[in-house]
Amino acid sequence: MKLLLTSAGIKNPSIHNALVGLLDKPIAESSALCIPTANYAQRRGALNAWRFISGQEPETPMCELGWKSLGVLELTALPSIDKELWVPMVRETDVLLVNGGDPLYLCYWMRQSGLTDLLPELESKTVYVGLSAGSMVMTPNIGEDFVGWEPPTGGDRTLGLVDFAIFPHLDNPDLPYNTLTHAERWAAGMSVPAYAIDDQTAIQVVDGIVEVVSEGHWKRLKS
Repeated sequence: MKLLLTSAGIKNPSIHNALVGLLDKPIAESSALCIPTANYAQRRGALNAWRFISGQEPETPMCELGWKSLGVLELTALPSIDKELWVPMVRETDVLLVNGGDPLYLCYWMRQSGLTDLLPELESKTVYVGLSAGSMVMTPNIGEDFVGWEPPTGGDRTLGLVDFAIFPHLDNPDLPYNTLTHAERWAAGMSVPAYAIDDQTAIQVVDGIVEVVSEGHWKRLKS
């Protein structure tokens, strides 16, 4: 599985080109499943989930890119249905589009649904595209600053499928806390290297090789 971990979706030509390169074919010839689950643990979550699914969120473009086919994979529904109804669909799709919201809530449902167990089995052609929380969930932990919804086990641990942490939305004017100063303070408490990335930046991971794709600014905070 190939990863494209973004702060705010496919925001610019460089990130768009990186996605097409990972797909190795045009978006118009590619199938996608979108995962809105992280939204539900935040205010206005249902509205934001709908905007994501319907491609009506221009600030974080993902679903509106012109996919050959687009479906919804709702993680909270999966434990109650037979795996035969959804696992083949995940295995066959080209891209998983994982929305932002609350990273710990997303992590909980990725585990509860069985999707986490399935990820290592996905073919190398599968591309995972994360947006904010959808990117952070792949890291070992998110840091106390980003804890909102609390899992039953507590803590800030996430999936740990990459060996670095992510501080998204760097210098976003709507998020005054997300400055480089705060990012550096956050990174000092992390046990792994960390990247602070703005909304014009993504991190690509293929076969363990990490590459930053950006038309904005970013900083590797800890080594």
